[in-house]
Amino acid sequence: MRAYPLMASSLVAVGAIVFGGAIAGAAGEVLAEPPSDLIVTVYRAPYRDSGSIDLDDLNGFALVTETRLVRLPAGVSRVRFEGVADGIEPSSALITGLPGRVLEKNRDARLLSPSALIASAVGKPVELLRTNPKTGTTLRLPGTILSDADGGVVFKTEAGIEALRCSGLPETFSFEPLAGLSARPTLSVEVRSPNAVTQQVSLSYLARGFDWAADYSATLSQDGKHLDLGAWVTLANANGVGFPSAHVQVVAGKVNRVSSQQGEGGEDGANDEIEPIDIGGPILAQCWPRGSTSDQPMILRESMDRMFKKSVAAPSFAPAAAMSLQEIVVTGAKKVQQEQLGDLKLYRVPTRTTLASRQAKQVRLMDQSGIPVNSVYGADLATAYRGDESTNVAHRLLRTKNTVANHLGLPLPSGQVAVFAPHNGERLLEHESGLRDTAVDEDVEIDMGESSDVQVSVTPEKTSVDSGNVKLLPLVPGVKLRSVTQDDVLRVAVSNARPAEIDFELRLSLPEGARIVRADHPLGTKNGRPLFRLKVPANQTVTVRFQTQATRDGILRTP
Repeated sequence: MRAYPLMASSLVAVGAIVFGGAIAGAAGEVLAEPPSDLIVTVYRAPYRDSGSIDLDDLNGFALVTETRLVRLPAGVSRVRFEGVADGIEPSSALITGLPGRVLEKNRDARLLSPSALIASAVGKPVELLRTNPKTGTTLRLPGTILSDADGGVVFKTEAGIEALRCSGLPETFSFEPLAGLSARPTLSVEVRSPNAVTQQVSLSYLARGFDWAADYSATLSQDGKHLDLGAWVTLANANGVGFPSAHVQVVAGKVNRVSSQQGEGGEDGANDEIEPIDIGGPILAQCWPRGSTSDQPMILRESMDRMFKKSVAAPSFAPAAAMSLQEIVVTGAKKVQQEQLGDLKLYRVPTRTTLASRQAKQVRLMDQSGIPVNSVYGADLATAYRGDESTNVAHRLLRTKNTVANHLGLPLPSGQVAVFAPHNGERLLEHESGLRDTAVDEDVEIDMGESSDVQVSVTPEKTSVDSGNVKLLPLVPGVKLRSVTQDDVLRVAVSNARPAEIDFELRLSLPEGARIVRADHPLGTKNGRPLFRLKVPANQTVTVRFQTQATRDGILRTP
């Protein structure tokens, strides 16, 4: 499992441990009940490009709120909240409802597993159980585990030093309860209560390893003037812990987060990661020195459960197995409801849903039909172009207004959109592109890629410098700064090889301080940029000529 970068300053070593709730640790330790209510609010990775989600690389986070029952004795107790998210940030944990005050918070980083048991038992007394397969007799030998290097197990008994399974007989260990392990990721808090009390408490914390995305599917009408738009919200949980029957909601927009570790341990924040959750690895049964290239090590997988003999009654929690799966669940009956959250948008799943471990789940966001759209062709032109004549293809956009009148009128989170078009009775994919966050009353624009039927040719016609207005500005002795006015005339020809008239937009990028002083077509603006809006008839060419003026500076040496 990956390490989640958390707040290292909040990690404190934990003493006593409860194995699966079956064996009590030190006096004063209390195990909180499992959550009776869960709320999971997922925040999108701020810099992830629109597209599919990779469960192995989730950079979003979630705010998890759990409601649990706690039975506290009077005095100081350590309350253990088992089953929190692997990527919990301990410093963010907030507990309400506890009497008295919280003294400290801890996060347990090592999970109970056969390999973790072996590692924790190194140097400690154990019992080796060796069974004769013919007689069924089990021999118990007291001993000590000396090493677990490279997954192999070396132990010592009265008979000497040997490796596990070198005797040729079935062998397992029996352990006494060991400190430092937990069956599930755990947050523990030390609290002082004036009285014994049974209390419902709320635990809220931030956790890494979550993300969400919006995926749109658009189907154009036969004439290309309307489309039906549907969308799914994909929820992803990369943690080894699931959240059953939870209230789930997602937040659209970028939330700024700053690590308190920045600047510590070096400029690059080298110390801002804590110990990852350790789910253990395989145990190898390998003998030596008689081992050769033909001897294959035995990996103890099927007999792992027997390693727990009398020390553990573990719950059905298998993180290693869970982490190998990437499950995708589609739930079509639920539609997400949109709400306002300050300047952000919150989308709430109306019914409870289970966000399982290592799962990507989809719930329906919207279904809108009959949305009027216009096909707009366009090109971007940098007016500072000084090269020879050039020809490029135009881009096509599907554009509509995000209004109720256009059968929309709701905030659209950014995501991937797949556009389908009818062809001979079939629905075929025409293009895939990204859709930006779009507020109500804004233009919705879907990029449809290049169109080879529409060509844009750019020809620089003339460049002139008005030397009569040259200004010499003193800079240093012998050197002056020369400021001149430069005019450029460009001709742009837009050719339409399609069988119908098209709408075309020529969007201009001007150098700083430049302006357009003349043009043979009306000039407009969009998003602060000048542009020409043209109607290009079928199989014809429309030409635009315009002149830009800019002030340019240069160095002039004087005697």
